[in-house]
Amino acid sequence: MSAVSKSETQLFMVNTVAKPEFEELRPGIKAPAKETILTPRFYTTDFEAMANMDITENKAELEAILEEFRCDYNRHHFVRDEEFEQSWDHIDGETRQLFIEFLERSCTAEFSGFLLYKELSRKLKDRNPLLAECFALMSRDEARHAGFLNKAMSDFNLALDLGFLTQHRSYTYFEPEFIFYATYLSEKIGYWRYITIYRHLEKHPEHRIYPIFRFFENWCQDENRHGDFFDAVMRAQPQMLDRPRTFWQKIKEIPLSLSGKKWARYFMVCWLPPKLWCRFFLLSVFATMYLNDLQRAKFYAAIGLDAREYDREVIAKTNETAGRVFPVILDVDHPEFYKRLERCVENNAKLQKSASKTGAS
Repeated sequence: MSAVSKSETQLFMVNTVAKPEFEELRPGIKAPAKETILTPRFYTTDFEAMANMDITENKAELEAILEEFRCDYNRHHFVRDEEFEQSWDHIDGETRQLFIEFLERSCTAEFSGFLLYKELSRKLKDRNPLLAECFALMSRDEARHAGFLNKAMSDFNLALDLGFLTQHRSYTYFEPEFIFYATYLSEKIGYWRYITIYRHLEKHPEHRIYPIFRFFENWCQDENRHGDFFDAVMRAQPQMLDRPRTFWQKIKEIPLSLSGKKWARYFMVCWLPPKLWCRFFLLSVFATMYLNDLQRAKFYAAIGLDAREYDREVIAKTNETAGRVFPVILDVDHPEFYKRLERCVENNAKLQKSASKTGAS
């Protein structure tokens, strides 16, 4: 993975690098899902700005987190046992299709994290060794998760070509601040998703249709530690949270270059308060999860969960957790909150219906 060139970035954070056309895949290799606004994304950022970050304000906590990463508590956890050694043909029809889709989305998301963290560790190695090692060890965890999920797909006679994905997926550019907001929430919401499923299936083992769910308790602790790392980095950079730049700091950061990218960053990051961005990312992450999960409600039903109730619990827990670091907490108990999410679900269904008709014509 390489950084996006300046000529490829525009005014906001939805810029992507053009990808070549898909080549023919080998038998048994699943064609990647079509990229949409709701599919897991691959990210790139301003590596120079990342390398120049001053973390002295919270260095002690980051060093403690690094020691935890080095312990590698899950070194021997992701080992397939005899329960995997059987035919899974009894998971068939729509349930099989939805389960494969769940594995693919999860694998792609974990692999996306691996690519970003690995590239950050490489770019920061000589400039910010503490952060570089943290990113390297998090990339180790993400690679382990992605490999385990991809191996699970092989039980259904499919797999993802992760090298192929690396070369052919679009890369979305995020400013460093947005990387931290997004990855923090991704890791923390991942924790609550995994642990909620694990605790449910612990009480109702009859719904555990596949052994991968037994691994979720330890797995989610990796997600939690990663989230704690991003929490600590943001606390080392108070301007990302509750200490907006002063007027004179804003003046000092006026870009001398005429580059559109520099001016875009200046107005988005320097002038808009962090509270606004934290609110935006909370809403984006919650809405994306809600839309995705309600599209796949039958998958959750197959493991004994109601998708809406599951998402409400995960959103409430993630919102509460994020409130310990973000300068804003959403009022997810407001009656309008889920009414508006349901409106998004309805609109998304209409868009999908329209898209399918267009594709068929």
